[in-house]
Amino acid sequence: MAENSPLKAHNLRPAPGAKTAKTRVGRGEASKGKTAGRGTKGTKARYQVPQRFEGGQMPLHMRLPKLKGFKNPFRTEFQVVNLDKLGALYPEGGEVTVADLVAKGAVRKNSLVKVLGQGEISVALTVAVDAVSASAKEKIAAAGGTVTELV
Repeated sequence: MAENSPLKAHNLRPAPGAKTAKTRVGRGEASKGKTAGRGTKGTKARYQVPQRFEGGQMPLHMRLPKLKGFKNPFRTEFQVVNLDKLGALYPEGGEVTVADLVAKGAVRKNSLVKVLGQGEISVALTVAVDAVSASAKEKIAAAGGTVTELV
């Protein structure tokens, strides 16, 4: 655009006829007059009805089932680590602690850790975590390791 061009952001206007004014109903015969497009008589002619109203039929929010059960506020949640992950993190075996797992990025800090028995392990591990499943205990013991539960 040229410097002296009238086409500037503050000069832009919609084309004539592009924008039409909203019709105000009920203001004389030309604008739907007396009933203003609401028909005659009845609740909806006299005042606004909520959009959710279904004319006396049982409303949708009451027809749908309620949520069952509850969330136990005292539930203990563990971060899980499977044996195959321990095998990858400790290929030569050694001692497994919660602090060590946090340092290696396997779990987040300040939370309980549970070892589960998915996968196989072939090296002897000394595991000291908050909880260990029965299958994981068996597999660790079979590989020559020991388990200590902190919780």
